Amino acid sequence: MSTSELKPDFRTRAKTNDVPVARLIGFEAKEIADGRATVTLAAGPQHANPMGTLHGGILCDIADAAMGMAFASTLGPEESFTTVELKINFFRPVWKANLKAEGKVVRRGKTIGYTECEITDEGGHLVAKASSTCMALRGERAKGR
Repeated sequence: MSTSELKPDFRTRAKTNDVPVARLIGFEAKEIADGRATVTLAAGPQHANPMGTLHGGILCDIADAAMGMAFASTLGPEESFTTVELKINFFRPVWKANLKAEGKVVRRGKTIGYTECEITDEGGHLVAKASSTCMALRGERAKGR
C-alpha cells in the first residue's frame, strides 16, 4: 500500500477544510477549481497584533492559502508544488471583519506559475493584495508532500 493510499492528498484535505493551519487560524476554503480559489475568515480580536489590528501574518496566511489552492487546482494527479516567493501589500487596517481572499493563477508554465490574490472585507474594500511564484514538483520531488 502506498503512502497516498494511507492519507488523503492535499487536494482532498483542502476541499474538506481538513488543514491544520486553517483550523488554527479559522479560515475556510470555499471554492477551488480551474486556477481559482476563495478563502474566507471571520477576523476578530483573536487575530490581533500588539496595536489591536489584524496581524499582517494572518493576511499572508489566507492569501497564501488562496493562491496555493488556486495553483494546486492546476496540478496533475502525481504532482505537488511549493511556493518559492510571496509578496503582500497592506492597504487598510482591520479590527473585525469578514474577509474574502480570492486567489487566481495568472500564468502557468510547465514548472513555474505566477498567482495573485485580492483580500476584501464585507463592504468590498480592498484590504490587501498579494502575489506569489509557485513551482510544480514531479517524481521524487513530489514524494511525501
